[in-house]
Amino acid sequence: MGAIAADVRRGALIVLEGLDRSGKSSQCSRLTSFLHTQGLSVEAWRFPDRSTPMGKMISSYLSSQMDLDDASIHLLFSANRWEKRALMEAKLRAGTTLVVDRYSYSGVAFSAAKGLDLDWCKAPEAGLPAPDLVLYLDISAEAAAERGGYGGERYEKVEFQKKVEQNFKSLQDSTWQNIDATQSIDTLESIIRGAALKVVNDCHSGRELSHMWPVEKSRESPH
Repeated sequence: MGAIAADVRRGALIVLEGLDRSGKSSQCSRLTSFLHTQGLSVEAWRFPDRSTPMGKMISSYLSSQMDLDDASIHLLFSANRWEKRALMEAKLRAGTTLVVDRYSYSGVAFSAAKGLDLDWCKAPEAGLPAPDLVLYLDISAEAAAERGGYGGERYEKVEFQKKVEQNFKSLQDSTWQNIDATQSIDTLESIIRGAALKVVNDCHSGRELSHMWPVEKSRESPH
């Protein structure tokens, strides 16, 4: 894709990532509401999108109602993002900012924690819209496990989450901002608001819409 012209006020793609129970969903909701008050066109998205046909299969898997091979479920998660790719790009180019609860990074971090090759996990994500900002809510697996509701889904186990945390750290690049998720909700919200407004302004000023990882470093085998 070419650069966005400077007079096109495209929306920003803002992703919140973190371990289970790190507070992502709550902060996504708060940020979306705040950006609305600033007069911006904004939508809250979430992956997996459990409303789609693929998403319904994922939901059954996550609630342990069905089992799938690790490589198969990884590709299903990726396909769930691809079925929203065209709509995502259209909304961004039309000026709508998207606040997304989990994205490709979660897909890779969780699948690699199960023993799949990290580069193989990244390959299906190549070509998806790349976030303009990734806000990583940083909390230890032990601290997250002490929060209410922990353990209700397949991956909410401390030792597994520790592996996920390591993978998240290996995926970080210049678009990431680490935020201490043990701070108060209001403090987190304030930090996130500031970072979000900055990147929205950058996108309004003509930042290019880029895409996820190139495929040349990928490997053929998931193991």
